[in-house]
Amino acid sequence: MPAITVSNLSWSTPDGRTLFSDLDLSFVAERTGLVGRTGVGKTTLMKIMAGELAPLSGSVSVSGRIAVLRQAVQVREGETVADLFAVRDALALLARAEAGEASEADLAAADWTLEARVSAALARTGLEAAANTQLAALSGGQRTRAALAALVFAEPDFLLLDEPTNNLDREGRAAVAELLRDWRAGAIVISHDRALLDAMDAIIEMTTLGARRYGGNWTAYRERKALELAAAEHDLADAEKRLDNVAHSAQQTAERKARKDAAGKRKAARGDMPKILIGAMKRNAENTSGENACLAERLRAEAASDVAAARERIEILQALSFTLPSTHLPAGKQVLIADHLVAGYEPDRPIIRDLSFSIVGPERVALTGPNGSGKTTLLKLITGERAPQSGQIRVLTAFAFFDQNVSLLDPTLSVLDNFRRLNPDAEDNACRAALARFMFRADAAHQIAGTLSGGQLLRAGLACVLGAAAPPPLLILDEPTNHLDLDSIESVETALAAYDGALLIVSHDERFLEAVGVTRRITLGEA
Repeated sequence: MPAITVSNLSWSTPDGRTLFSDLDLSFVAERTGLVGRTGVGKTTLMKIMAGELAPLSGSVSVSGRIAVLRQAVQVREGETVADLFAVRDALALLARAEAGEASEADLAAADWTLEARVSAALARTGLEAAANTQLAALSGGQRTRAALAALVFAEPDFLLLDEPTNNLDREGRAAVAELLRDWRAGAIVISHDRALLDAMDAIIEMTTLGARRYGGNWTAYRERKALELAAAEHDLADAEKRLDNVAHSAQQTAERKARKDAAGKRKAARGDMPKILIGAMKRNAENTSGENACLAERLRAEAASDVAAARERIEILQALSFTLPSTHLPAGKQVLIADHLVAGYEPDRPIIRDLSFSIVGPERVALTGPNGSGKTTLLKLITGERAPQSGQIRVLTAFAFFDQNVSLLDPTLSVLDNFRRLNPDAEDNACRAALARFMFRADAAHQIAGTLSGGQLLRAGLACVLGAAAPPPLLILDEPTNHLDLDSIESVETALAAYDGALLIVSHDERFLEAVGVTRRITLGEA
């Protein structure tokens, strides 16, 4: 039976930071969601299983064939959909046969069902494209669908999917979910798409303490985690109580000892005791004092260790949480106006045609539409990166734009220095307190932005903007959940739900849009 077995696996980053050690896992013919906070090593583990990275120690045993979907499909010049399927030559042979130019050997080697099977695989991911379509002509989401179709076409024993729904529109996400629901071989899926994870047979959570398997889907996993957090909080309270009791008991013992020693000294001072007896009493008192101190220290150390372990467990179980200062945005203030916009990359083929809308006060607006409908183009118009072919767009308040690369951060500076650059009037304590709310504490605040993972980078950007004394009244976010881990997504949802400014969000994550309280949608690409 096909299986992937991970034994005593360890891996560290080039700078010596350990991602995981002594990892033991097994995967069989079921759909497994691989989850965990950003930077814990999920993608690294997948690359090791795929043979792309060598472990520091341990081993991976693979029985069966593996196919891997990357987070981003790399495009080389001239590549077509057929190249993803590795069938360019086979399709060219069929074309020669249809044109009457094939040799007898060609005809014998021809796979007459190939075109139909390629079309069927593309249809399973909801992509309408011919095999000779240039990859460069497809959007990022369409390329992801094509790559996933090519994996299915290969009929592997295991699909390894790293964020398969990133950059996909609603229909693309639905197609991936349907494909996995029908998949009967093995699948290992790194994803923050909660709807997709609800189709899993098991969830494996990676933390700094290792990896643990939970039977059932995402909802069952979250219910179990809630129980574990409650138990960890109970254990912490018990450990802290034991630590207090140890300190109190040690104090009482010391006070009793002091009273007894004082009584002995008074008795010795009367002069009616032999010196040999006085010396024996002194030595006994010193021994007892030393034993009591050793016992108290051992009990204190054990209790302190229990407290630290309980706190560490809560740190892992508890989601990131923070509160935001007010933007003081009036309810009736217009923050953005678009008037009869026309825009595109070819003058005679505009993507956006005669678009008008406005955002007033703390509205929460979702910008939706299929891949290629002009969402990114509209964001470039709003932020001033592109000019419209005709019409006007005006932003009437301060705003912050979070693109998928979080370009508002200087990649050469630390998180702390970026915060100071964006908030020059903030005092040092305020800087560090704001960053700590976003889990950039102590040395973590000195990490260089360019070295951060995608999720850490967005978290740093949010910290630098939303941690300010007065956040901007308008936030524009382009697929903000694409690189966040699931705990951070839920925390950002909580924070944005409390944010009292206006939101314009491009996202295909329906659960996210619902959680942040979107009240209106602007849908592009509709007739």
